[in-house]
Amino acid sequence: MKAILICPSPRPAVRSLAETMPLANVPAFGQGLVEYWLGHLAGAGFERVLVLASDRPEALRSLVGSGARWGLTVEVRAEDWELTPAEAVSKYATDLPPTAEQDGQVVMDHFPGLTGYPLFTSYHDWITALCAWMPRAKGPERVGPRELRDGVWADLHARISPKAELHAPCWLGKNVVVGAHAVIGPRTIVEDRAFIEPGAVVVHSFVGPDTFVGRDTELRQSVAWGDLLINWSTESVTRVPDSFIMCSLRPQPQWQQAVSPTLEQNPLEAQV
Repeated sequence: MKAILICPSPRPAVRSLAETMPLANVPAFGQGLVEYWLGHLAGAGFERVLVLASDRPEALRSLVGSGARWGLTVEVRAEDWELTPAEAVSKYATDLPPTAEQDGQVVMDHFPGLTGYPLFTSYHDWITALCAWMPRAKGPERVGPRELRDGVWADLHARISPKAELHAPCWLGKNVVVGAHAVIGPRTIVEDRAFIEPGAVVVHSFVGPDTFVGRDTELRQSVAWGDLLINWSTESVTRVPDSFIMCSLRPQPQWQQAVSPTLEQNPLEAQV
């Protein structure tokens, strides 16, 4: 059985998410969206997957490789634009059934099985979809994450102060550090290798991988990734110039960009 996955092209509504990587690679609970889809297709019995990418296909190839870790044969092909499922089938697999997600042709603009939660229509919708996926993110094949108590997940290698407050639902990724008296959650995802200093408050927010959040910083309804700060309720975007408040802990991979996002200069409604 052969499946076709169509990677989403950059979406204006969430342009900042695609600054350093294609949307199919953007991490969610320690994995890219394309990784969840490949795991889903492998579990559904597919053997070969054709991944069509119009945005930085080399980044997709680097992430998925040959597909061997899912027991799949995966090929990434570059496209000039994002094909529709019908166009993809017409171009590559005319012997496949009519286009439908269950038949293995899908645009990756949602998590597997969550068609009612679009990912890239707004930052608000992206956060909503992440929270809906949170209970499913661990998956049977992942050994690192564990549920500390109802609705609170943390990786085995996360270092969390016993004096920190964790409110469900929340997720703490691999090698995350959370200091004393920090408050995490509810509805919060802290990605791998993020560092939350003592006294910081992170509520209804997403903290990207390798992101430092300084002592007593307060993030609410925010996406914090390196020095990028987005208020997902107002859609405002800015950069934080003070590395003691927020910054990246390591250089991000700078794949050739398909878009050059123009950041709005509106200040965020986040207390720091």
